[in-house]
Amino acid sequence: MGIALIKDVIDLVEQFQEGESGKFYQNNIDGFKQWIFDEVENSISIEEPDWEGKEKGRSPESIISTLLVHMNRYAKTYSRSAIHGSPFSTQDEFIFLINLKAFGPMTKMELIKKNIQEKPAGMKIINRLINQGWVKQIPSLLDKRSKILELTSKGTETLEAQMENIRRATRIVTGDLTRKEKMQLISILKKLEDFHQPVFSQNYHPSILLDKVNSDNKNKS
Repeated sequence: MGIALIKDVIDLVEQFQEGESGKFYQNNIDGFKQWIFDEVENSISIEEPDWEGKEKGRSPESIISTLLVHMNRYAKTYSRSAIHGSPFSTQDEFIFLINLKAFGPMTKMELIKKNIQEKPAGMKIINRLINQGWVKQIPSLLDKRSKILELTSKGTETLEAQMENIRRATRIVTGDLTRKEKMQLISILKKLEDFHQPVFSQNYHPSILLDKVNSDNKNKS
């Protein structure tokens, strides 16, 4: 190993320790390696794609919002096909059951928030699930006055009967993305989820929502 290379490595270590990296990386070899990786990633220029209306001044934020709406509609179309001929009326019903199976018993509001639903719509879905016998209410061990929702054996059987079609639908939604592209997309969508979920949980009135989020975002920057 040449002296020049050793000097370059020492310089990098000094940059790592003297900069603001301590806020984001562990002060060890793993943190240093991650910092190097991120520095390289950030230095790679990304070719800017074209999109409809770009030449007329349409913003990246506008096309991102539109594409997310489109993806939601595509996913709903595949979901309707997945539950065609089944006892399910909507995709929300099986999504609620999937969450109960994955995360265990929870309160009505916990289940509604888990599915990013407004309370009136969420309560209607839960009532349908209870009426179908797929979900039952049991007393809370922490508070006898409150009820906990639990998946029934009938609900489990109904869900399992459709799971293969549901899995097929979710595979189709991701299209022809490679595994690397899927991991990148998960990272980006998770970042958006982490931004929006706390906002949603505050349940701001529509009259103040945009101003409140814009104000909070400016204060953080």
